[in-house]
Amino acid sequence: MSEIEVQPRRRSPLVFLIPLILFGALALVFAVGLFSGDASKVPSALIGKPAPAVTLSQLDGLQRDGQPVPAFAMADLAKGRATLVNVFASWCAPCRVEHPFLVAMAESPAVKAGKVALVGMNYKDEAENARRFLGALGNPYSAVGVDRSGRAAIEWGVYGVPETFLIGPDGRILEKHVGPLDAQTAGRLLTRAAAGK
Repeated sequence: MSEIEVQPRRRSPLVFLIPLILFGALALVFAVGLFSGDASKVPSALIGKPAPAVTLSQLDGLQRDGQPVPAFAMADLAKGRATLVNVFASWCAPCRVEHPFLVAMAESPAVKAGKVALVGMNYKDEAENARRFLGALGNPYSAVGVDRSGRAAIEWGVYGVPETFLIGPDGRILEKHVGPLDAQTAGRLLTRAAAGK
């Protein structure tokens, strides 16, 4: 009786390439999604809807022209004028980058004349740090609401700071900008806010 040699079955080298090919295809899909389009134009389900009614406390100890800076409420956002709501934090590096543009917006004729309100939502911040941030860089806001827990930001659909919302005279969200403002975006938002649409 002769012995039969059983040779192991050899796998094709292509079998080992399949996971690599799949990984490459998946990486390509993610890269296209990541680098295509404008990251600041993140769609929001809230566009065209009333700004969420949230209760925010004022930033303790923050003053402007010797008076305490109030918090803002939904009623303040629907007073027949447009409002720009900027979500910021002292620990946010891009917030420092955009801050000079907010200060310039506060000095614009539309804001000074009361046609447009500029308010801030301080996100997950310590009051002392937020006051120091605004003291060092300037306070462009007529009102600052504090969102220590981040709950209000969730209601507003905030992805991260900074973000800026344009609220129409009727209290509806007209636009959302994700990321730091630059001169062009700040100017465009201010022009649209002054037009009230």
